[in-house]
Amino acid sequence: MSKPKRRRCNVWNIYTDKGEVDKAIALYNQSLEINERIGDVQGKAATLHELAGIYANKGEVDEAITLYNQSLEITQRIRDVQTQANTLRWLGHLAEQQGEYTKAISYLQPALEIFQRLKSPHAERVSASLDRVIRNGLRPATLT
Repeated sequence: MSKPKRRRCNVWNIYTDKGEVDKAIALYNQSLEINERIGDVQGKAATLHELAGIYANKGEVDEAITLYNQSLEITQRIRDVQTQANTLRWLGHLAEQQGEYTKAISYLQPALEIFQRLKSPHAERVSASLDRVIRNGLRPATLT
C-alpha cells in the first residue's frame, strides 16, 4: 500500500499577503524543528524549499540559495526527483537574476531533464527559461 500524497498548505502565502513575513518564517522554522525531531527527511527538504522561497521573495538571495542547496542535498539523497527538479529550477532562476548564466544553465539543464522524464508541465517553462539564459549568456558584455 502506498503512502498518501502529502498536501502542503503554503501558510507563508497567508502571512506574506498580510505583510507578516517574519511570522511565516517563524512557522517554517518550527516545522523544520518538528521534521527533524520526528525524522521526516522529505518534509524537511520540502520545508527548506518553501523557506528558501520566502527569503528569495524578501530579496535575501544568499539565504535563499543556502536553503535551496540544503533542500537539494536532501532531495538528491532520498531521490525525491520532483522536489529536486523544482529546487534546481529556482536555483537556476536566482543564478539568472544575478547574471550568473553558466551557473543558471548548470541548474536548469538537469531540472529540464527531470521534468521531461516525469512528463511534467513544468518542462516547457524550464525549457523556455533555459533558452533565455543561453541567449543572454551568449550576449557580449557592453561597455558603458
